[in-house]
Amino acid sequence: MNEHIALDHYRLLGRSGLRVAPLALGTMTFGQDWGWGADEAEARRIFDAYVERGGNFVDTAVNYTNGSAERMVGKLMEGRRERIVLSTKFTMARTPGDPNSGGNHRMNLVRSVETSLRQLGTDRIELLHLHAWDDTTPPDEVLRALDDLVRAGKVLYLGICNTPAWRVAQLQTIAELRGWTQLAALQIEYSLVERSVEHELMPMARALGLGVMPWSPLGGGILSGKYGQADLDTRGERDVAATRKGIIASSGLLNATSLAIAGVVAEVAAEIGATAAQVALAWTLRHPAVTAPVIGARTLAQALDNLGALDVVLGEEQVARLDAASAPAPIFPQRFVGQPMVQQLMSGGAQVAGRGH
Repeated sequence: MNEHIALDHYRLLGRSGLRVAPLALGTMTFGQDWGWGADEAEARRIFDAYVERGGNFVDTAVNYTNGSAERMVGKLMEGRRERIVLSTKFTMARTPGDPNSGGNHRMNLVRSVETSLRQLGTDRIELLHLHAWDDTTPPDEVLRALDDLVRAGKVLYLGICNTPAWRVAQLQTIAELRGWTQLAALQIEYSLVERSVEHELMPMARALGLGVMPWSPLGGGILSGKYGQADLDTRGERDVAATRKGIIASSGLLNATSLAIAGVVAEVAAEIGATAAQVALAWTLRHPAVTAPVIGARTLAQALDNLGALDVVLGEEQVARLDAASAPAPIFPQRFVGQPMVQQLMSGGAQVAGRGH
């Protein structure tokens, strides 16, 4: 992909017929309960700017800013609910000390969906994501409970986030074999500073019909040029979890390698007259498995800047530089199977074109 995109040039979500904008509006930044989000007035300005330009894909979660995000989205959708493809998530605990207020089991799933419906002021959720695999709930319990919600009309499509590729493939296979609702979307972290998902998750998504919705496509702000070498040292900060920088640092992404990648992004941005954030988003949009990166903004200016990524066209030489600066190290079995000797052994020395050629 190397062309201008418009927010109202819709894409199909994975294996489904659902039409969504090429950028999803993330709302984890809606609400100030966590200390750094947008207030209600600024959230409305961001939401209005997105929808007025043709955006229809809004992503939230039952626990974002302690429920404030969903309540804000509910108000913001008033008068235009039928236009919005609403995506939300369950899994994360909402009541400290209550083990059943989190997880993927049926009890938390049903309670979470009912809570989301109340907070959002709606009778249905277009796309419900399992937020992360909990390693305790049996796959058939998860899938059957999700399918029941689809059959009841409370949920229309299903997605999954932050789960190993083998587990997603298992779930998709079980659903297909048992005639239950299959997954249509996959939310995973993906950016120039987090490309390890290209090993397994991205190829799996393409093969199994899952539309990828990358979260944190700016690497927590690293790729926007927000951080520098001085930010690598957080030893003097009392509570790093109380700041956005501290949260990014604790993720392991704020390091010298990521800053070097951000430097290349800045160079490309200067060459084409774009911002670093726009270049980083434009690069993410090029991947054939990606349906819609999830953009998150605390201010209208940030949101408009992110939307400007749709106008950015990267040259092949610039893409090659970005790819080279951020290329993940190969892992097994690709590291082994990709060797010329192994390829020759598998083909008998003959030229064999891969699928798509």
